[in-house]
Amino acid sequence: MTTLIVITGPTAVGKTELTIRLAQHYGTGIINADSRQIYRELKIGTASPTAEQLRMVPHYFVGTKSIRDYYNASMYEQDVLRLLEGSNNPLPSTFNPPPFTLNPQPSTLHLLSGGSMMYVDAVCNGIDDIPTVRDDVRELMKSRLEREGLEALCEELRQLDPEHYAVVDRKNYRRVIHALEICHQTGRTYTSFRTQQKKERPFRIIKIGLNREREELYQRINTRVDAMMRLGLLDEVRSLNDCRHLNALNTVGYKEMFAYLDGRWTLDEAVERMKGNTRRYARKQLTWFKRDESMRWFHPDEEKQIIEYIDNTLQQITS
Repeated sequence: MTTLIVITGPTAVGKTELTIRLAQHYGTGIINADSRQIYRELKIGTASPTAEQLRMVPHYFVGTKSIRDYYNASMYEQDVLRLLEGSNNPLPSTFNPPPFTLNPQPSTLHLLSGGSMMYVDAVCNGIDDIPTVRDDVRELMKSRLEREGLEALCEELRQLDPEHYAVVDRKNYRRVIHALEICHQTGRTYTSFRTQQKKERPFRIIKIGLNREREELYQRINTRVDAMMRLGLLDEVRSLNDCRHLNALNTVGYKEMFAYLDGRWTLDEAVERMKGNTRRYARKQLTWFKRDESMRWFHPDEEKQIIEYIDNTLQQITS
């Protein structure tokens, strides 16, 4: 049976470097679970693996989509499952040329690494089967938001799906609109699709969480942001200015740089806010992942102990 080793943890903790070494040790590839590294235009601001790192081992779901493509956690779940099942139509890796596949037959061991909570959960536990929104419905709701405003749409959601209205973040227009899109497209409430039942998987899962002392992690975040600026994050954001309305750019790093370009903050203010927002996101990631009692936690420097834990667990589950 296939075993999936999940390496996760907060941003800037050191997942990329460690996972590459583990992939080399076990002779396998890396399935990316960072929802923004999937987009080829977002390299610097997502700390996407470098060209040199991509040459070390095969990476999947890095730079395989455009920010103009519609993609979500449900689609990612199905794509990863297809890859793990050894589909006859495997997804291309970022190796080019030639496309690299893990094995012509299903491999017994795979690595998945990233910090996007919904993407990791989608693969490990499954995600509710919420329909993909049609383009015409999406455009209709977008135009209604512009004409009527968020408050009116919130009131409509209260009438159509009071249960979801009670729990949704009503200041987050994307979540409000998505729920309404489902209501209008299907004639059912958004709540009716949210079963939150864990799905059985045809593979074993070993979960490893990486963490550091808070001050150490925060310093790494600050250093990473400074490095992004030196590498040209501002120029990357400028090149995407016409696409700023796209959901893929509604993320830390890009939002702060757009605010600078709009003249709302100085560059120093934008950089400091980027650091602060990244630290807040790291705390959110840790809160999410620490709820999972099956996660075994390590410091990223404990590579030897991590390999021992993986080997012992593999021995136990295969004996």
